[in-house]
Amino acid sequence: MSIFPQFGAIVPAPNQQLLANNYLQFNQGGANANDFAQQYLPEVYEQEVERYGNRTLSGFLRMVGAEMPMTSDQVIWSEQNRLHIAYDGCVNDQANGITIPVPTAPGVTRNVISPGQTIVIMDGAGNEAKAVVTASNTGTGVLAVAPYLTTTLAALGATVKIFVYGSEFVKGAGTSNAGAGALAQNNALQPQITITPTFTQFSNSPVIIRNVYTINGSDMAQIGWVEVATEDGTTGYLWYLKAESETRLRFEDYLEMVCVEGELATAALGAGSAVNAGFKGTQGLFAAIQARGNVEVGFDAGSGLDDFDEILKNLDTQGAIEENMLFLQRGVSLDFDNMLGSVSQGVQGGTAYGLFENSEEMALNLGFSGFRRGSYDFYKTDWKYLNDASTRGAQTGTSSIEGVLIPAGTSTVYDQILGTNIRRPFLHVRYRASQTEDRRMKSWLTGSAGGAFTSNLDAMEVNFLSERCLVVQAANNFVLFQGV
Repeated sequence: MSIFPQFGAIVPAPNQQLLANNYLQFNQGGANANDFAQQYLPEVYEQEVERYGNRTLSGFLRMVGAEMPMTSDQVIWSEQNRLHIAYDGCVNDQANGITIPVPTAPGVTRNVISPGQTIVIMDGAGNEAKAVVTASNTGTGVLAVAPYLTTTLAALGATVKIFVYGSEFVKGAGTSNAGAGALAQNNALQPQITITPTFTQFSNSPVIIRNVYTINGSDMAQIGWVEVATEDGTTGYLWYLKAESETRLRFEDYLEMVCVEGELATAALGAGSAVNAGFKGTQGLFAAIQARGNVEVGFDAGSGLDDFDEILKNLDTQGAIEENMLFLQRGVSLDFDNMLGSVSQGVQGGTAYGLFENSEEMALNLGFSGFRRGSYDFYKTDWKYLNDASTRGAQTGTSSIEGVLIPAGTSTVYDQILGTNIRRPFLHVRYRASQTEDRRMKSWLTGSAGGAFTSNLDAMEVNFLSERCLVVQAANNFVLFQGV
């Protein structure tokens, strides 16, 4: 027999006393339940449990770059080419000289080496010879050379690299400007090819990013409070705008994620592609490094500093930016820690914090730890975007992104609009803006509820919009770490 009284047997007590005959049972259901007469509400925790901690992913671009306005549909910048003359993959004919390969870029002169210039010739086995150019054909790319120490090029392999290190003129020789064709040296005239500096042009286009949060007027009239601690550091109570707050935070993450993950649409995919659907895309950080930078596949910190030193050797060939930042997945970050811990006595220069005014406290407050290897300073931190399970944190396999190396500081580029050289951070965001329209981060209300009076819609709509793209300058100094 149940010890709980039925509804007809309930006798209210004059005071707040726990008696057998004043108990209301409302959690059992059925005909004998007293749900309709309950007078005590269940215990409800108002405060949210932050089981995922800080859920936002943005902040990466704020640490490594800047944001600048632009007015056009496209941003175009030019980057300097190398200063010295060098050719890879040349054919060593041994009898007829050396042939420079056909350039892959359209409009590029095949051969700009003049007669009388002195060159170093190297093959893949480490053999080399030094020679003077006796004749040069700008059209066919054929060089007739006279070695200084050997009479033939037979000692070198069939494929060689050459670069110019100077010139030697015979007595009494003059110079002249030469056009295309075969050029030969003689005692009276030594023709020279004029080299006009060129630059490589790159561009990117902004994309429009939008989101909206909608709540109808009826729901706005029923208030339910929730105590929250938001990712932007504020605490307090929210009601229906709790969802609006999360929509805004998610949108702010999208602003950064678009710049990191963006891809340019290509028409090569044919029907069903984004191009045919009217979309153009934008080139994000990962795509820019894969197209123009360096990709390290299967970095193995277990091999000590060997793999890392190979990265440094490659950076030496690209520009040697002294200070660099490493944003890493947790696993690779721990591999770095193990690598540095095992060879801590051999890491040249020890710990360095030059980028942070040589302040270890400033670096650690931003989550960075620093070390020096060779002539380079590195500042390492975990990148939450690569660790979060809702983004790339659960990704494994050959194409997994495990980290990026980004040069710190600025680079000099030629601005097509200003017509002059300007200094810009290697990594920065451009957003659409003018004197009357700023599209960096727009937010506005529409509808007929919640203070909005713009339409007959019985709801409030919170709209978010931005138009932006990422500029990755000198991508040859960036490194992308990929899994195997």
